Amino acid sequence: MVKNFSMAFRSLFKKGRNNGIKIIALAVGLAMGLVLIAKVCFERSYDNFYPDNDRIYLVKSGINREGKKDTWGQVSGAIAPGMKAEIPEVEAATRYTRIGSDNELIMTPEKQFYTGTILLTDTSFFDVFPRPILIGDPKDVLARPGYVMISRSLAEKMGGVESAVGKTFVRDVNRNSVQTIGGVFEDIPENSHLQYDILGSLAGFSVQSTTNWLGNDRYIAYVKLLPGATPESLAPSIRRMQERNQDMEGLKKAGVDLYYIMSPLQDIHNNNEDVKDMNAMLLFLATILIVIAVLNYILVVISTLIGRTKEVAVHKCYGASGKDILGMILSESLLHLLLALLLGAFLILIFRGKVEDLLSASLSALFTLPTVTLLAGICLVVFSVTCLVPTWLFLRIPVASAFRSVKESKRYWKLCLLFVQFVATAYLVALLITISRQYDKMITSDPGYAYENLIYCSTNGVSVQERERAIAELRRLPQVDQVGCSTELPFYYASGNNVSLPGEDRELFNIADMYFVSDNYFKIMEIPVVEGTAFQPGEANDDKVMVSRQFIDLMEKTAGWKGSPLGKGVMITEHSNGTKVFTISGVYEDFRIGSLKGPDTRASVLFYNTPDSYNPAKIILIKMHTMSSENLAQINDILASAMPDKVVEASVYKMDILNQYQDDRDFRDSIMISGLVTLIIALIGLLGYTADETNRRGREIAIRKVNGATAIDILRMISKDISYIAIPALAIGAAIAYVSASGWLEKFAERIQLSAFIFIGAALFVYVIIIGCVLFRAWRTADENPVESLKAD
Repeated sequence: MVKNFSMAFRSLFKKGRNNGIKIIALAVGLAMGLVLIAKVCFERSYDNFYPDNDRIYLVKSGINREGKKDTWGQVSGAIAPGMKAEIPEVEAATRYTRIGSDNELIMTPEKQFYTGTILLTDTSFFDVFPRPILIGDPKDVLARPGYVMISRSLAEKMGGVESAVGKTFVRDVNRNSVQTIGGVFEDIPENSHLQYDILGSLAGFSVQSTTNWLGNDRYIAYVKLLPGATPESLAPSIRRMQERNQDMEGLKKAGVDLYYIMSPLQDIHNNNEDVKDMNAMLLFLATILIVIAVLNYILVVISTLIGRTKEVAVHKCYGASGKDILGMILSESLLHLLLALLLGAFLILIFRGKVEDLLSASLSALFTLPTVTLLAGICLVVFSVTCLVPTWLFLRIPVASAFRSVKESKRYWKLCLLFVQFVATAYLVALLITISRQYDKMITSDPGYAYENLIYCSTNGVSVQERERAIAELRRLPQVDQVGCSTELPFYYASGNNVSLPGEDRELFNIADMYFVSDNYFKIMEIPVVEGTAFQPGEANDDKVMVSRQFIDLMEKTAGWKGSPLGKGVMITEHSNGTKVFTISGVYEDFRIGSLKGPDTRASVLFYNTPDSYNPAKIILIKMHTMSSENLAQINDILASAMPDKVVEASVYKMDILNQYQDDRDFRDSIMISGLVTLIIALIGLLGYTADETNRRGREIAIRKVNGATAIDILRMISKDISYIAIPALAIGAAIAYVSASGWLEKFAERIQLSAFIFIGAALFVYVIIIGCVLFRAWRTADENPVESLKAD
């Protein structure tokens, strides 16, 4: 074995072996393919680190309104503890509500700022989602108002695990509520659907909110069932719990049937359609890359077969058995694979940042022990293929090859391998064009409002006086067109409320509540008002509501409205409080809420912002004449001076629109890199094939030239031969891409129209590159003196 490895190592540098090409192509293909497989394993491993994860369920609200069923992922405050108290099969239950944004800003007394995701939860949280506790008692900490548990990473930023306990901080948006750190838990793994840095106590939260059985469904609830219990077996008990605690008759009168659904923990992420589609596509890409890399390795081996025939025959003449030849080829293949893996690992480390950005996971999370074990098995399969095929070919070399000229070319092997590579390349290029065009459509699609020169900033925790002062100063800037405010932004997911008519108990439908806006909101966002007028300054607007065109369409269907809706009264839960009637003052054109991937299809409403609004418009909207980094910096300077005690920074609206489609941009980039790698590997094999063909047909080419053929004729002949396999291969690849692209586009509310020209163009693009490489590689042979070729032969 040592002798074989020594021979394999010396053969690395032998001329004509093309070992460098083989190893580099194999390394790049394996690196990309194995990373993509690791990503799929990572996605499939979500939430599997929790003990008894198969017994943990997410509780959702189900609503059947007049035969139309809908599901909502949140429940009222009493549902989770109620299930634990009243249903024996429930071992543990917990609930939480999110506070602030995913990166909420917090500040210590020393004015050190940190960011973290904050959840308010009950004392049983770690009974359902256990984590190693580094310090503190969760039961005690989460039972005390004003106390929190924090993650290890946040504690280390604050100076260490032990020194963090006892420290205090406030949320930057609410500096009156001081929180004391009472314990530290181990960081949440990346493959968890539930990410948080700070757990606060629900004990200091509204008692009515945490104990109500109906309404204020802001809580995410989970239950852990006893072994053997199933959601189906709990259904009767859940219904009896509802009948004991909820006004079922009142719900029935309102035309609503409320029920609860339990979804397995591991299905929360893995059953997401986008995740399943992405995993299937990534696995397919990984398979293509690894197969193409292996095929190219075999192709290069076959290309060097003639040159090594005499060498192997001589070994046999000196008594080498089939076992000896097998050991020699095994050693070479193993050495090449090891070098390719080392080079692949080196490439992954060099491009670590890009890999982690594209796959949204760190390398340590991607390459866990189970994943590495699986990847090792794949490498073993690759080793078997790259070893067995060359060994089989070399064992068939007769001893007589040492004493006569060998012209065997294995041409059909090479053509079959090239055919597969061309199919894969055409597929990826055509798919890339489709994905790129859909991505361009998403980021340029008209949402029904204008955001091109729009800047916004959230001013949560800022006093009304400071906010008004900032608005006044911003309006004085010459580069600012208009300044207004709103409670929500259209790309957020809107809260929901129900619509009813005065004097009726029946709730008609659920709407997307955009809450409160300033009087010039419609001018800033350039949303057309199709009937009536927008809110007017100086008028009594607190009992008015503006509704979308879809709202009126639904009222015509559900309430029988006819004629103009202006002046008609409606009641909207949360705003009406059972008594207040709002008058419709205007109708605006529907605009997109959310994104193209997940648009909120409900009708929407807008209310006028007043000093007494319970959910006031705290987002400042700034419409610029022109957008530039200098203008943005000046805006931030004014915000900082107007609100000196807060960390307020303006954001460019367009950037947030782009960030909505970050996953799609990463997917596009993954396809682009995979396509580029596949194309390079295929071209490496093509160049080797062309070189072999020109060598094999050297005498034929020389004779043709002697008989009057020109260099152009020779190039045309070689191009024609490669076209026989390239054209059908590219057509098949483009056809497969069409099927894949059609399925992928189904998830978008607005999508591009697939045209045959896209796929024909992709195939022609790859064909031009293929023929260009063939002509480049064959030109030297086609142009040389035929006499020299015949003499050499």
